[in-house]
Amino acid sequence: QVQLVESGGGLVRPGGSLRLSCAASGSFSAIYAMGWYRQAPGKQRELVARISNGNIPNSSDSVKCRFTISRDNARNTVYLQMNSLKPEDTAVYYCNADIRDILTTRAYWGQGTQVTVSS
Repeated sequence: QVQLVESGGGLVRPGGSLRLSCAASGSFSAIYAMGWYRQAPGKQRELVARISNGNIPNSSDSVKCRFTISRDNARNTVYLQMNSLKPEDTAVYYCNADIRDILTTRAYWGQGTQVTVSS
């Protein structure tokens, strides 16, 4: 069984920083693209950033130059460094990864971690 476990969320003041981590565990043979999505109250889930298994990143315009996505393939982990946080970044952040398990390749999701930006 494949699991994605996130950590690193919390409460931070505007202008502050947080680093999210997401580690994949279980039975799988390959991890392809990994990424982060977020969902604010009353809004749809939206893409924050994704990174290919070749380390090519892509991020939304709203977080470019503030957030950096990276991955450590040896640790099956993806990171999201969030700087210059704004109140509008408040949301539940979900990790996502395309993983080849014993049956097929499909998208897996983490349980979500709350990020709150407030003074």
